[in-house]
Amino acid sequence: MTKAGLDPRKLEDAASKLRAMAHPMRIAIIGLLESNEQMNVTQIYETLRIEQASASHHLNILKNKGVLDSRRSGKNTFYFLKHEALSQMIECLNRCH
Repeated sequence: MTKAGLDPRKLEDAASKLRAMAHPMRIAIIGLLESNEQMNVTQIYETLRIEQASASHHLNILKNKGVLDSRRSGKNTFYFLKHEALSQMIECLNRCH
């Protein structure tokens, strides 16, 4: 912890999540998942009119950084927002000003 009470590891984790989210296509995916509780890859890439490989790439980045989570149902993988992670990010940003 620093004198200001900030944990450098938590700050780096927050910065890493923000970097992952700071891409136009990933922002679009987050927006879609805010409007829809969960979606599979096909629904996401068809809605955004992008290639399946591109959608999968962006989804993996967001999942690896803890912004999204997924669940399998048969052959489909459904993605959804980890609201706790996003709430923590917003809370952190609000404390910064």
